[in-house]
Parts: sequence; structure tokens; C-alpha cells
Amino acid sequence: MNERDRMDAGRIYDPGDPAILTEQTRYAERLYDFNTSRPSEQERRITLLREMLGAMGEGCWIEPPLRANWGGRHLFLGKGVYINFNLTAVDDGKIYIGDHSMLGPNVTLATANHPIEPSLRERGLQYNKDIHIGRNVWIGAGVIVVPGVTIGDNSVIGAGSVVTRDIPEGVVAVGNPCRVLRPIGERDREFFYRQERIDWETL
Repeated sequence: MNERDRMDAGRIYDPGDPAILTEQTRYAERLYDFNTSRPSEQERRITLLREMLGAMGEGCWIEPPLRANWGGRHLFLGKGVYINFNLTAVDDGKIYIGDHSMLGPNVTLATANHPIEPSLRERGLQYNKDIHIGRNVWIGAGVIVVPGVTIGDNSVIGAGSVVTRDIPEGVVAVGNPCRVLRPIGERDREFFYRQERIDWETL
């Protein structure tokens, strides 16, 4: 089993392996092109995203700059996904984001981790665990999601949270470490902010 095979299997591997670095650099070049594109080059940005990402459904948008270890190659988006400025996607492992999910600015999704055993860290070894973000999830500004986490459909992660464990569907979760605050319920159908009502009749 070579280092690339170990990487794909979620085993401990050497990310400095020459073959891995050569492949990684190729994708990083595309990311550089995306990040240096002009605001008027919308169609070019979409073309580059389709070339860069592992998958991208219709109606997706990523605001540059995007930071990604593999240039977004292991980032898989459903349809209608919106990602605000400064996403850091440590996409050594795979990151799946479901339809119509939204990410605020300065979010970090980190699939890569390093062993606790000091002698392995000293050798620069790592392992990767995939991140799964469900459908219609809203992740607030500055959230950090660590390796191996799953976030369920329709949930909201409050700004600045550090998500270290799985979050079920249909909840509001906040904090460091991120914990479920409450389920999303009937009051959320009536009020959008504190005591301000949703004007359903005009939406």
C-alpha cells in the first residue's frame, strides 16, 4: 500500500510523499487562478470551480478567496450551496455539503488530523476523516468543524462554534464545544429575529 492508498483509506500516512505533493500542486494551481480572478469574471469563476471541485451542483457559488489544501478537489457540493468569503477547506479528506446549505465567512472545515503519539507527529504524519454537512444547513461565521463530524439536515450552527461531535438534524447548536441548544420548532415559523415576525403573506 503506497502513501496515496493509505491517504484514501483514512490511515496514517506521509502527506509529504513526492507523488502526493505533485498531484496536490496541480490542483492548487487552479485554486490560485480562481482566487486571482476579477469580480467581473463571473463566468470564468464558475468554469474554474467546475474544474477544481470534486462535484458542484447547479446554482452554487463560492466567494473568493477560498483556501483549500487540495484546491477543492475533495470538496463535493450539492445544488444551491452558497459559501461566503474565506472558507478554509482542509480537504485532504472528503467534504460533502448538501443542497441549499450556506456557510458564513471565515468558516474552517478540517478533515486532516495528526496522531496524539509524539513520535508520529515528529515525522509529520497525518490521517484524514471525512466531514458530512447535510441539506439546508446554515453554518455561521467563524465556525470550525473538526475531522469526522456529521451535521444533520436543516440544522443551524451558531457563529464562532467549534463542532467536535456529530450534530443531529433540525436543531440550533452553538458553543465551544458545540452543543445542541434547542430544536427548530413552531416559534421559528413565526419569528425570524427576537420578536420580529415573518411576513409570510409578502414573501
